[in-house]
Formats: sequence, structure tokens, C-alpha cells
Amino acid sequence: MRIVIGSDHAGFPLKAAIVEHVRALGHDVEDVGSHDDKPVDFPDIAKQVTSAITSGASERGLMVCGTGVGASIAANKVKGIRAAVCHDVHSAHQSVEHDDVNVMCIGAQIVGAWLAKDLVTAYLDAEFSTDEDFRRRVEKLHAMDAER
Repeated sequence: MRIVIGSDHAGFPLKAAIVEHVRALGHDVEDVGSHDDKPVDFPDIAKQVTSAITSGASERGLMVCGTGVGASIAANKVKGIRAAVCHDVHSAHQSVEHDDVNVMCIGAQIVGAWLAKDLVTAYLDAEFSTDEDFRRRVEKLHAMDAER
């Protein structure tokens, strides 16, 4: 799978471990920054991550900031993006299985590298359910996007 990953300065140290892990899982990775610990605005990184997904260059995205919240808010401003903050393994896979999430956001000030790797594995291994209830609900999300 093609994965795009981005972080702000708060997420930069954790992002390196995540990129290495995603590659070890056999996925292609595009790292859109930040590339150092100098301050950067998370909405700018979110634009790059979401653009890679909406253009079809990447299938899913990962964002790492201090709490994951700002990254999620910014990513969800983009039509066609469904972003979720996931700090537990259940949410990481269920967000894809039930809600077809295409950007997972992680807080580097909340989780360490060992848990982040488990979250990423659960997220990337998950597939959107074929259950009619979940499909219907996600179609309603698409309809809400179309109203923007």
C-alpha cells in the first residue's frame, strides 16, 4: 500500500520510528515533513498529507503531532478525508473497518514508539467492512461531503 506520512515539530521524533516500521511492513512511504524539529504549522502538513490521498498518490495517511487532535481537525476540513485520532489498537482498526478512515492521527506526547507501531499495524491491516450498515453510514458521510 502507498502511505503518506507527515508530522509537525512535536511529532517529528516519533515519525522516524513510524516511517521505519511502515517500510518494514512492506508499504511504500512518502514523508511530506516535517524534516526537523523546527516549528511548523500542522495545517500545512495536513494539506500535504490529504492532497496525496485525494489525488490518489497515496491510499492512506498517517499524521503525528503533539496530541493528534490538531492534525485530525485539519485533515477533516478536506473533502473526502475521514481522519481519526487513535491511541488504542481497537480504535486504530475499527476506524477503518466501520468508518473507512483514511488518515490516522497519533499524538507523540500521548503514546510512545512501541504503542505507535502497534497502532499503525492495526490501522494498515484493517479493511473497510462489507457490512451493509457500515457501508450505508459511510455513504451518508460522502453525501455530507458533497453538501460542502
